[in-house]
Amino acid sequence: MTSSVQAQQKVSMQRATGAFALIDSLKRHGVRYVFGYPGGAILPIYDELYRAEAAGGINHILVRHEQGAAHAADGYARATGEVGVCFGTSGPGATNLVTGIATAAMDSVPMVVITGQVNRAAIGSDAFQETDIFGITLPIVKHSYVVRDPNHMARIVAEAFYIAQSGRPGPVLIDVPKDVGLEEFDYVPVEPGDVRLPGYRPTTKGNPRQITHALRLLRAAKRPLLYVGGGAITAGAHDEIQQLAEYFNIPVTTTLMGKGAFDEHHRLAVGMLGMHGTAYANFAVSECDLLIAVGARFDDRVTGKLDEFASRAKVIHIDIDPAEVGKNRVPEVPIVGDVRQVLQTLLQRLQEDGHAVDHDRTAAWCDRIERWRQDYPLVVPTYTDMLAPQEVIVELGRQAPHAFYTTDVGQHQMWSAQFLKNGPRRWISSAGLGTMGFGMPAAMGAKVGRPDDEVICISGDASFQMNLQELGTLAQYGIHVKTVIINNGWQGMVRQWQQAFYGERYSSSNMEAGMPDFELLAQAYGVKGILVKSRDELRRRVAEMLAYDGPVLMDVRVRRDENCYPMVAPGKANSQMIGLPKPVSQAQEIGVVACGACGTQNPSNHTFCPNCGAKL
Repeated sequence: MTSSVQAQQKVSMQRATGAFALIDSLKRHGVRYVFGYPGGAILPIYDELYRAEAAGGINHILVRHEQGAAHAADGYARATGEVGVCFGTSGPGATNLVTGIATAAMDSVPMVVITGQVNRAAIGSDAFQETDIFGITLPIVKHSYVVRDPNHMARIVAEAFYIAQSGRPGPVLIDVPKDVGLEEFDYVPVEPGDVRLPGYRPTTKGNPRQITHALRLLRAAKRPLLYVGGGAITAGAHDEIQQLAEYFNIPVTTTLMGKGAFDEHHRLAVGMLGMHGTAYANFAVSECDLLIAVGARFDDRVTGKLDEFASRAKVIHIDIDPAEVGKNRVPEVPIVGDVRQVLQTLLQRLQEDGHAVDHDRTAAWCDRIERWRQDYPLVVPTYTDMLAPQEVIVELGRQAPHAFYTTDVGQHQMWSAQFLKNGPRRWISSAGLGTMGFGMPAAMGAKVGRPDDEVICISGDASFQMNLQELGTLAQYGIHVKTVIINNGWQGMVRQWQQAFYGERYSSSNMEAGMPDFELLAQAYGVKGILVKSRDELRRRVAEMLAYDGPVLMDVRVRRDENCYPMVAPGKANSQMIGLPKPVSQAQEIGVVACGACGTQNPSNHTFCPNCGAKL
């Protein structure tokens, strides 16, 4: 060690505890908010956090359940692009974080999760509230640590932040034994950027030969389609995707995670594809001759029957994770690298080459997609007796077009994905794991991270009850999240599947019995509650909710048996959707027709009754 380094260490060295080193390291990495819940094993860390909060610069948000902490850190990370941080104690505190960790892992969200642990000498003895959270979470973290020596604390925190947000992002776990937090040592800080991990070198630049091959295919394609996933959001590649789409006149479809990566008002946008995607996106992916997958992983909810997904197309696959390239679909052109950097290189090559692009090559293709769009639009039904859930979502989008939207999981999630048009990072939903109870705590984290923006959670009556206790957190800290419950009295998507595939045997999916009065529940927590039962009051009540200076819970009663269409049945190709309306171009006039099975009045261009699923 050189004398200058030794001198620098003497200047920066101080006597401190492991808990101080942890909190100080978090502050050095720009952490402003921590979401958590205290307990015995993590008390040394909370004691140090108490002092740090008093000094300013870091704030703790006390949740009502550790799962809420993990989801809040997740929502914070998705909304801001920063690393989310959450705390939980040992044993049940740590295991309560597991669902949130898995949610973040599936959706590639950067998080640092810090858990308390029993004393080092007690590890392995089945001590009170001991669990091997390191072992439990191995399959659902990007990396994990058990801090055995407080001297390693600063380095571990620095490595954790670097790993969490570099390459393909993901959650990193740091398990801290109680006595490590209490032990004093000569503390030397480690600053962000001072991390060296020789064995971990994510590839960021695309292979030049593969980019050349991709350009050759792009210039030759007559029916190209950009298929954009969450990796584009992570990379911030929104401008590059639009430039590429406009340069070659390529239609763009996005996954559930990719919503917002491309302007959904743009003439080339065809919406979401997959199980509940738009008909025109699913037809397009079935007929394209070149599929450019950008930060997407060919998920089963997107592909349907895999061997028929884009079966007529050559594939260019751009992704930073080499494990995803070729995992489900072998591409003709695999390009491993940061999505934004790869697209920037590709666009630069186009400028250098100077070749003019013949937009007429794809004009017929774009016209064909436009005809599908006109023939098979997303339909917002209007019923005389009850609100349709789609009406509620459309009204939210009309009055709050630039809000950050979080969702829970189920029918309301799919309707929201279909009808909301979101900007970058303004769509936050549990896509890979499909976690009920995600929406409100994620909205809480998003609002903490983006305090000047409107944040709206769209939930279902079943999903909301998974983490309803976080109303207390919203009330305590005055976090102005607006939560809208699309209330049909069911586990809606479960009911739809039971209707379609299980002979209408509605086993344990009806939620009416035992449902709380959500308006009174909100008031009990000190949150404004609103109940909406009719179309006449919807617009006014949404405006009232948005204007209110504080958190709001709005319970909207909607038609109980509405189904989410279009739908690709399991094992079917994307082109084989059920619930499509008859093509508008083939209908003389859209009127009303009664269902022969249940008598429900439906628009005459529907093929299936949304009430009972019978063919009209």
